Amino acid sequence: MYRFSNSVIGYLNLLTLLSSIPIIAGALWLARSSATCESALETPLLAVGFIILLVSLAGFIGACFNVAWALWLYLFAMFLLIFALLCITCFGFAVTGGGGGVQVSGHMYSEYHLGDYSAWLRSRIAEERYWRAAVSCVVGSNACADIVRWTPLDYMQRDLTPIQSGCCKPPISCTYEATAILIAEQEEDCYRWNNAANILCYGCDSCKAGVLEQVRRDWHKLSVLNVVIVIFLIAIYALGCCAFRNARQSISDHPHGDNRMSKIRPQWDHYWGRWWQNRRDQLR
Repeated sequence: MYRFSNSVIGYLNLLTLLSSIPIIAGALWLARSSATCESALETPLLAVGFIILLVSLAGFIGACFNVAWALWLYLFAMFLLIFALLCITCFGFAVTGGGGGVQVSGHMYSEYHLGDYSAWLRSRIAEERYWRAAVSCVVGSNACADIVRWTPLDYMQRDLTPIQSGCCKPPISCTYEATAILIAEQEEDCYRWNNAANILCYGCDSCKAGVLEQVRRDWHKLSVLNVVIVIFLIAIYALGCCAFRNARQSISDHPHGDNRMSKIRPQWDHYWGRWWQNRRDQLR
């Protein structure tokens, strides 16, 4: 009879094994997309999918057939995964501590400043290859097209996303004449603004700050989710340790014959050995 820990580990790994299939399929589907934002997820999703597949396969075989070495590999991989998630979570909370924006007086939205974010995030967004990909995502999202017909009253009564606030309009402090020409010395973003739909404020520091604010919010949510996942994985790791102990006992306790069958369960190779022996007998 299966022990409780073996059964739980077996069922959970069967579910995760099956869940890895749509993850891999989704990554392969994204590989066909030409959109920068989507295709950037291809490699991480493929890596996650195959890691889940291999780890779940090891856990399933080890728990269901009492294969000690497979469970050992499973526990080792789980330990590395938990450690990596802990490091990523701590790093995520560290780099997403700043930001948040400043509420614009008389308006529903906030404006964001590049200096409010962590040095690591600022250094990443300053690199040309990362910023070029980010701008492609912003333009492809059509975030600015959603507010192109807004009236001044809309800007006072409606909220803006961080990207819309930073990339789709000049900073609120900018002052222009009717011909959209600056009338006084102002911050650099005021000079970078252009009414052309393909320019707008995509080259502004406020746009970079808006992108970082969106990244900060998403990363913070992911870090909170990682905490829940780590707690869940630690519980699974504890059950895996029990299953590993059961597998070791099934090998060492009360061995009988060449296959070292125990009173708990025979080794997994016993089934294949009997199948192969029956096939040989049929062929004779």
